[in-house]
Parts: sequence; structure tokens; C-alpha cells
Amino acid sequence: MDKNLTRYLTRGAVIAALYVLLTIPLGQLGFGIPLGPILVQFRPAEALTVLPILLPEAVPAVFIGVLLSNLISRFGWIDVVFGSLTTLVAALVTRKTRGSIVAWLSPVFFNAAFISMYAAWFMAGPWGTPTWWTAYWQTALSIAASQAVVVFLLGVPLVAFVRRALPREYTD
Repeated sequence: MDKNLTRYLTRGAVIAALYVLLTIPLGQLGFGIPLGPILVQFRPAEALTVLPILLPEAVPAVFIGVLLSNLISRFGWIDVVFGSLTTLVAALVTRKTRGSIVAWLSPVFFNAAFISMYAAWFMAGPWGTPTWWTAYWQTALSIAASQAVVVFLLGVPLVAFVRRALPREYTD
């Protein structure tokens, strides 16, 4: 087997496993605790969502990590499917825009915008109702704040560390 493929698969597997290991022990806090109409979520594993800036294998890896982690989500199959797809889209955008601030903001934006859609539905009822809109915006702001903290306080140093630790030919 090609050494580069082995390296790619191994690093991808490590990233996916780290995502799961940084999510599952937090229990429901990693999936969101409803506090009234707001969903409060803290998932340190989301720092890994900026790794596609350096590593192309991080795109499928974070998708798989989210998919596996979301198997125990309170939102069931909806979170497994749509949460994972949201992460995949964010990771693809992060990879594609890796030279700009968009790469850093995409995990924050996509999670806040799309996870809040179904979270608000579970917490406040049908889409489009006044209670849904209230829950949507409150949850979107809460998730955006949590994501921003994790991406910028944990993800930025993580990318800097990986950039220094890996030889240039092993990234990008």
C-alpha cells in the first residue's frame, strides 16, 4: 500500500476517534441541554473542524466523528443525518477557503444556522411558528457563541500546533 494513503487513512482515523473521545464523555452537554427555549451546547471536539485548513483527510474524518458521536444524541436519527451533513458541508467549505477567514467561520456559521433548525423544532414545535422562530434565533446565537469559543480558543492553537509539528510535505 502507498505510504501516503496509509498516512492519510491513519490520520483520518485518529481525527475521527479523537472527535468521538472528546464528545461522548461530556454526555448531553456535548449535544445540547435545553434551558427553556435555548439549547446550550459545549463540544470541545469542534476544535477539530478547522483541521481541514491543513489536512484534506480531516474533511471525511470530522464527518465520521460527528456521525459516530451523534448516534447517542437526544435528537436521534435527525442529528445523525443532518448534524453529520452540516459538519461535512462546513468541512468542505473550510477546506476550499483555507486561505481566508471564511475557513475559520464556516464551522461556526453552519452549525449555528442549521443545527438550530431542528433543535428549535424539537424544543418549540413546528417550523415557522412564532415560538419556533424565537427558539431558533436563541439557539442559533447560543450555538454560534459556543462554536466561536471552541474554534477560536482551541482550534486556532490546534492548527498552529499541527502546522509546527508536521513537516510541510505532510500538510495541505
